[in-house]
Amino acid sequence: MAITGVDPSSYYSDYYANASNASKDALEKTLSGVDGSTSEEELMKACKEFEAYFVEQIFKGMEKTVIKADDGDSDVSSYTEYFKDMQTQEYARAATEQNNGIGLANQLYQQMKRNYGL
Repeated sequence: MAITGVDPSSYYSDYYANASNASKDALEKTLSGVDGSTSEEELMKACKEFEAYFVEQIFKGMEKTVIKADDGDSDVSSYTEYFKDMQTQEYARAATEQNNGIGLANQLYQQMKRNYGL
């Protein structure tokens, strides 16, 4: 049974936009909470979150360079973009957890550790 006048893809596109902003806001909140009383584990977690966000932005930038075929169905396209974004976030998170990621988290950690005297 279809509900007329309701566009389910708009729910996903709204969620997609909000999830992207929520990820950025959560990262900003984590990084703004770092101070002299932060434990070394919390500091490393914040640095890894930043590295994951950085890698995610790189992946998204790379994806924009790919020429896409016009599939014509906007509902399918919206769903695909939503799940592709979730997949990109997970790939970025996995990339930072394996073999010390790209090394950005460790460099940030060492610098912030010196700056905050931990």
